[in-house]
Amino acid sequence: MLLTSGIVLGQFGVRNAGTLFGFVFMSHQVGAFLGSWGAGAVRELTGAYDLWWWLAAALGVMAAAIHFSISDRPAPARPASPTVSGQAPRTP
Repeated sequence: MLLTSGIVLGQFGVRNAGTLFGFVFMSHQVGAFLGSWGAGAVRELTGAYDLWWWLAAALGVMAAAIHFSISDRPAPARPASPTVSGQAPRTP
């Protein structure tokens, strides 16, 4: 199994790797924030982490199921652009 960055590079190439890695790592940070904040909120409301633990377990199972559909093979090559030397194609 490839790492997340390897899958991103394989699917989209290196041209936009920096931007794509930024989105990947930002989404991981947002998830970490929501996980800890949500646990604290549930603890304040109920006095226990049990509800949040079960919700996190269910989300983990759902995420695993969704990720089975991710292919780590490179995306098919796109056809070459019809432009010549950066000019837009002419319309008749």
